[in-house]
Amino acid sequence: MQTESDRLLVEVAAGVVTVTLNRPAAMNAFDDALHEEFPRLMARVDDDPEIRAVVLTGAGKAFSAGGNLDDFERYRTDFDGRRKAMRQARRLVDAMLNIEVPVVAAVNGPAVGLGCTLATLCDIVFIADHTFIADPHVVNGLVAGDGSAVTWPAFTSLLRVKEYLLTGERIPASTAVELGLANHAVPAADLSSRATELAARVAALPPQAVRDTKSVLNQHLRRAAVATLGMGLAAESQSHDTAEYGEIATQLRARAGKR
Repeated sequence: MQTESDRLLVEVAAGVVTVTLNRPAAMNAFDDALHEEFPRLMARVDDDPEIRAVVLTGAGKAFSAGGNLDDFERYRTDFDGRRKAMRQARRLVDAMLNIEVPVVAAVNGPAVGLGCTLATLCDIVFIADHTFIADPHVVNGLVAGDGSAVTWPAFTSLLRVKEYLLTGERIPASTAVELGLANHAVPAADLSSRATELAARVAALPPQAVRDTKSVLNQHLRRAAVATLGMGLAAESQSHDTAEYGEIATQLRARAGKR
């Protein structure tokens, strides 16, 4: 299976496709191109009768840092670009909710913001025991509108969701498992093999039963997405117009310039 660029690495073996987010220098943050390519790849995976399961991971030290740092400043004034970003966020969530092939996350490093959403949109989540997940939308002046507010309440207490989304606090791997935001925290050296073994186990099962059982279960998340995602994305878009967001964007740009 070919990809459109080197932003996504794809390896297929025995019915399991390993998809690696491949922008390690940017901690696998989603730029415009990756936003566009990822949903298309998921659709192609779903249409391939030879693929029975997916393992999703990140290259380098991170699973995904979420949004692209360079876009923070741009979205203050680029209204069309901002609207496109909201559409892309919706397509990514829809792609993960609608893909029938089971997706196993191998969270090899920090999964932050959209990266955290992406991990919790997977069907089974393995996370390296040294790392963490976090959604810092609010502390960065943004409404947490592009996914975590959809997925997290389905997996854990709404009170805990509010605490972590409102504060942006990091959630260590063991706590993520305790909360129900991940299935297994494992040593980093075992992460890939554990995720691949589970994916292979599912891939060996009757495919129609697997696909449709997943689809039935994802109806719970689709219903949540219908109820909350539109409002969340609209509110997140509006966040870019606030003075607080402008100050944070300027600070992020200054810090990036010092590196």
